[in-house]
Amino acid sequence: MRELAERPEDVPLVFAERFNSGDPAAVAEVYESAAVFVPEPGAALTGAEAQAANARFVGLGVPISVRPRHVYASGDTALLIVDWVIEGTDHDGRPVRIEGTATDVAHRGQDGRWRYVIDNPFGVGREAAS
Repeated sequence: MRELAERPEDVPLVFAERFNSGDPAAVAEVYESAAVFVPEPGAALTGAEAQAANARFVGLGVPISVRPRHVYASGDTALLIVDWVIEGTDHDGRPVRIEGTATDVAHRGQDGRWRYVIDNPFGVGREAAS
């Protein structure tokens, strides 16, 4: 399995490889401990809730493909704009297609590896109704 990213532009590729491995614990390593995951517009999660939400996507058993569009880095912080799609057939034989353009923030840790601080997969999608 791919090591954690040494360059910010590689974070989405590391994430995708780990996502496609089907191992939620491997995916969780791509995030800083206090990272925010936004599984749907308006729902920012952290900690165990964020990991559980991400694990539900992994649990679909459908591969993700990613295409980094833009990476803007300043020092140890980077903004990543990433087009992605989860497409295939789930464990029950149902077709799945979920896609978006993520607006993510990554940070380089003291170990020199880049991890997500904010993972907002649906980017500027409308917020959920209140």
